Amino acid sequence: MTLVTAKALEKTYIAGDITVKAIRGVDFAIEPASFVSFVGPSGSGKSTLLNMIGCLDPPTSGFLEVAGQDVTHLRSKESARFRGEHIGFIFQDFNLIPVLTVFENVEYPLLMVQNWPKQKRQKRVQELLKSVGMADQGAKYPSQISGGQKQRVAVARALVTNAKLVLADEPTANLDSKTSNRIIELMKDMRDEFGTTFIFSTHDPKVMKSAETIFTLEDGRWEG
Repeated sequence: MTLVTAKALEKTYIAGDITVKAIRGVDFAIEPASFVSFVGPSGSGKSTLLNMIGCLDPPTSGFLEVAGQDVTHLRSKESARFRGEHIGFIFQDFNLIPVLTVFENVEYPLLMVQNWPKQKRQKRVQELLKSVGMADQGAKYPSQISGGQKQRVAVARALVTNAKLVLADEPTANLDSKTSNRIIELMKDMRDEFGTTFIFSTHDPKVMKSAETIFTLEDGRWEG
């Protein structure tokens, strides 16, 4: 069974008299425990595609299934619930909450979406922080750790709800080359350990080289 399936998927934005076709009838299938990159120039539709898979932005037409669920026409509340149960996100600017500690940032999705009992939450957070090499940094705030450490925390947060799918939008864009390599290897380790599928939107050749499958977009269509 595929984890993500799209058929004739389209996304059109309309602003006044201007119509922009961001995604133009793409088909694809992504298997569980995959390491996948969406690549292409700026404006090619990579982020739009990620947003649709992540149920942040509904398709205009076509069919989209994620983790066995038809998400093509989900309502807002249904989309939010589905994201909380099945999808993790990693962003290029980390998106950590500055007033929360490292531990609290990783714990936050469990509080907001799954409402786990305190003891179960704490055990899960500690497990993930240990897995990403941040077990001794839980009491620090984002301003007190490096960019690479922030991205490690973001990886832990993306996985804390047992997400089957993690979407990463330019996850190495704000990291130096050495740190980028470490984060890529960390995510591959997480894939191997938890069976999580990672889908990247990226310009980074290091990420592309690490991907097992590459989809190249050009003007909202697959290239070639």
